[in-house]
Amino acid sequence: MGHIIAVANQKGGVGKTTTAVNLAASLAHQKLRVLLVDLDPQGNATTGAGIAKNNVKFGTCQVLTGKADIQAALLHSETGGFDVLAANRNLAGAEIDLALEGAKEMRLRHALVSVRDNYDCMIIDCPPTLTLLTLSALVAADGVVIPMVCEYYALEGLSDLVATMRKIRQSGLNPALEVVGVVKTLFDGRNNLSQEVARQLEEHFGKFMFKTEIPRNVRLAEAPSHGKPILAYDKSAKGTEAYLSLAKELWQRLNVKGKK
Repeated sequence: MGHIIAVANQKGGVGKTTTAVNLAASLAHQKLRVLLVDLDPQGNATTGAGIAKNNVKFGTCQVLTGKADIQAALLHSETGGFDVLAANRNLAGAEIDLALEGAKEMRLRHALVSVRDNYDCMIIDCPPTLTLLTLSALVAADGVVIPMVCEYYALEGLSDLVATMRKIRQSGLNPALEVVGVVKTLFDGRNNLSQEVARQLEEHFGKFMFKTEIPRNVRLAEAPSHGKPILAYDKSAKGTEAYLSLAKELWQRLNVKGKK
């Protein structure tokens, strides 16, 4: 039964989509069966996986609104080696429709559970703000991976997300939701501010911090414009090495949790 992992942070610009796409590709590189779920109306994860978002007929929007079965909506990323539930701007309209319907927070969970046995891991790329779509992801997920840039404003976003997760557990919508790990992204160890924020993160979230750090890397920033995860774009890049390491670390954590 596959793990469902949301990649989330209530602050933009933290490398959330980059992390979702490259984790999916790096897990697939380990011969795991992976599904990437694009839950952001910008559709950047879809584009980063090499899929033309404007040509998507059936995707997250249609699945959430009941216009398509998830099996019919799944696409395959040739550049990443994983399946994709794609998104584009239509998803923003779907959010309005969902707000008017009952059991709206559970739609995504029901869809993913129906294909759970087909995958080892499902990665959900969330919007950068707390919306109904983000709530749906947190209700569907077993755990959350939180990308984090080492800046003070990002600390506020992290605190907000942790508070949101607590409310979801207490509400009964997903009482088992937990933080799988926090990963430092766009990291530059030469920067004094980065070092100070990293120290605070270790103090408050020590056991949740991944050892892997994702560096600022030009090749990593270029890859999405070519519709490729960094692994397919430049195997020798520092970003490639970092995400392969993060994927191994994540998979190890998930397996340990699964055995408890």
